Amino acid sequence: MMRHIAANALTFIILAIAGLGILVMWARAEFSAPGPLAETIIVPVERGDGLSKVTERLRDAGAINNPTFFRLGARYAKAAEKLKFGEYEIPAAASMDDILAIITSGRGVSYAVTVVEGWTSWQVVQKLNSVDLLTGEIEEIPPEGSLAPNTYSYNRGESRLALIEKMQKAQVEILENAWLNRDPETLLKNREEALILASIIEKETGQVEERALVASVFSNRLKRGMRLQTDPTVIYGLTEGKGSLGRGLRRSELDKATPYNTYIIEGLPPTPIANPGKAAIEATLNPADSDFIFFVADGTGGHAFAETLREHNANVRKWRAIEAERAKAASDNN
Repeated sequence: MMRHIAANALTFIILAIAGLGILVMWARAEFSAPGPLAETIIVPVERGDGLSKVTERLRDAGAINNPTFFRLGARYAKAAEKLKFGEYEIPAAASMDDILAIITSGRGVSYAVTVVEGWTSWQVVQKLNSVDLLTGEIEEIPPEGSLAPNTYSYNRGESRLALIEKMQKAQVEILENAWLNRDPETLLKNREEALILASIIEKETGQVEERALVASVFSNRLKRGMRLQTDPTVIYGLTEGKGSLGRGLRRSELDKATPYNTYIIEGLPPTPIANPGKAAIEATLNPADSDFIFFVADGTGGHAFAETLREHNANVRKWRAIEAERAKAASDNN
C-alpha cells in the first residue's frame, strides 16, 4: 500500500515538473512571439514612470495583448528597475521580449538642434527656448563665445541646460586643442584672446578657405599696432548680440565710443562677439602667411585682399560698382 502511494506521488511530481516545464516553454514562446502591432509606433517612457504605467501605455498603444504576462516577464528578467527615460520606436510585430529590450536600452528616438557658426549666445538661447521638446529654463545667457556651433542630438524632455553644458564642454575641447597646436609666433596671449579674435573672423567671412587669410589680416594689423576696424564688433556694441542691426552702420555709430568699437579702441574688444566654430578658431591660431592688411567684399561671396591702401581703394571702387549695378538691376525689376 505504502509502495503504491509512493509510486503515485512520484508520478504526480514527475507530471507536475513536466507540466511546469511545458508551461515555461510556452511562456518563453509567447514572450518571443510576434506582437499585435501592424505598424511602427513611438512610445514614451516618462521620468518617474514605473513598470505598471509603461505596461498600460504599451497596452493602450496596441503593442501588447497581455499586460499581466508582460509585467511578469519583465520582473522575471529584473528589467523593472532598468527602464530608461525617453521615446522609443516599437517596430511592427515586435515581441514582448523585443519591446522590453528596447525600452531598457536607453537608445530612444533622438531629435536634433543646430547651432550655426557665428550665432551669439543670446541667439542660441532663443533657439533652445523655441524647441518645445526641451525642458527647463536657462536663467543666464552663457558667456559669449563659450558655445561650440554644431548639430546636437537630444531626447524629448531633455533639459536646455544640459545641452548648453554639452556645447560649452565641446568648445573648451576645441579651443584647448587649437591652442596646443597654435603657431608659435602668434601674438595672442591666451585662449580668451584667441576666442575673441576667432569670433571676429567668424563674423567677417563665411568662406572656409578664406578664414586663414582673414586671420592673417588681423594678425598683421595687431603686429603693426593698427586698429582692427571691423564692423561686426561695432554692431555687437550696439545690439549686445541680441539680434541683428537690420541695416548698415551710420557714420555716427562708427564714431561712437563703445568698448567694442574697433575703429576707436586699440587691440581686441573685451569679449568675443559671437560663438566661433572650430575652423575659425584653428585659423585664428594658425593664420596664413601673408602681408595683407586690408580686405573688402568682391561680389562673389568672398573678399579681395590687399597689402597697400592704394590696392584696397581700387578693390573698394570695384565693390561699389558691383553694389550700384545690383541696386540698378533691383530697381529695374521693380
